[in-house]
Amino acid sequence: MSMSSYTESSSEEDDVSPRDRTMQNSKGYTDFCVRNIKQHSFGRHEIEIAEQEMPGIMALRKQALEDKPLKGANIVGCTHVNAQTAVLIETLICLGANVRWAACNIYSTQNEVAAALAESGVPIFAWRGEIEEDFWWCIDKCVHAENWQPNMILDDGGDATHLMLKKYPVMFKMIKGIVDESVTGVHRLYQLSKTSKLTVPAMNVKDAITKTKFDSLYSCKESVIDSLKRATDIMIGGKQVVLCGYGEVGKGCAQALKGLGCIVYVTEIDPICALQACMDGFRVVKLNEVIRTVDVVITCTGNKNVVTREHMDKMKNGCIVCNMGHSNTEIDVNSLRTSELQWEKMRSQVDHIIWPGPDGKRIILLAEGRLVNLSCSSISSFVASISATTQALALIELFNAPPGRYKADVYLLPKKMDEYVASLHLPTLDAHLTELSDEQARYMGLNKAGPFKPNYYRY
Repeated sequence: MSMSSYTESSSEEDDVSPRDRTMQNSKGYTDFCVRNIKQHSFGRHEIEIAEQEMPGIMALRKQALEDKPLKGANIVGCTHVNAQTAVLIETLICLGANVRWAACNIYSTQNEVAAALAESGVPIFAWRGEIEEDFWWCIDKCVHAENWQPNMILDDGGDATHLMLKKYPVMFKMIKGIVDESVTGVHRLYQLSKTSKLTVPAMNVKDAITKTKFDSLYSCKESVIDSLKRATDIMIGGKQVVLCGYGEVGKGCAQALKGLGCIVYVTEIDPICALQACMDGFRVVKLNEVIRTVDVVITCTGNKNVVTREHMDKMKNGCIVCNMGHSNTEIDVNSLRTSELQWEKMRSQVDHIIWPGPDGKRIILLAEGRLVNLSCSSISSFVASISATTQALALIELFNAPPGRYKADVYLLPKKMDEYVASLHLPTLDAHLTELSDEQARYMGLNKAGPFKPNYYRY
């Protein structure tokens, strides 16, 4: 087996926690905590490369530079920290915002990018391989600091919102708006709203049309294969794969796996998604019906305990288990941390879990059940540009909204903005939009500049 894998110029084995080291950048700035500030020039190169592939967010940066629509915004950011989010962070700063930033995932941080941000004076608290305690400490450093009163939150998974609400309730009441982009985070926002604990307006950008299609469908279609290849080097064709969930992520994964010759099974709780899977040529099954025979199990439901210890006990030797959904709750990884099972680290983000007994059955767990495409692969910058542009526009909208436009509830991005995100990305693909004539616009009852579809339209 070849040992090429997705590694960075970071030393994950560095024993001393960044929290225990004093650090400063070349200008003497110290308000940050990263793995190794010396890597900043590598990170800067990666950010510059990402900018080339992120036409939408760069166009927005250029168009809104003079207006500074985020002047006075103090944003707590808790997202994946990589070259693409760095382009978003630096765009927000260009548009007038002050930010403090942490990672929403302990494995997805690109250490050299965090170093580049710290070198340019961004208060960033993130490194790859944080322990749980570090994770919460980093978010706390972004929420609570001297001379700092946040008024906006950009979240991915709801952890910054959760921490501020629980630990700093008075500070939370000063927030003008929250933007979240993940299934888990948005679900938590709706729960807060239901129980009347949400005291500020929030924007659900997970369900923004353009972002959903790109983040979930088009992106996962490419990154699921990339992750499996980089982590395990397996031949994909001919393998039996079960996909838990047939939402946008499941649909993208299924198309790619089918295209490479896999036999794909789907599990679903929703009859509409199940019917779609059937019509796309996939067998819809219960997990227990195929668990003994499949070669790969991929979760993409956003739920918890989708793959349990009972399932993993039944898996065949060499079965690969991974998660494409946001949260690390889909695979019950904690149930594998018992004395009778042996863990063997094969390479970064790849563990073999070995069962007792003469045959020594082992399963291959990727990224400890966390997001496999962010831990073992990378997200294309073009897709990230769509996300970043959507997030930036949502922050601008909530921050500048006149009092009363948004109540303490969860809102979707206005369709006009969704169309604007898409239009910013068309020139780079050499796409030319047709324009309605006055007569056609009147016939359809549309404004020539959009929005072009009613709110209930399903793309």
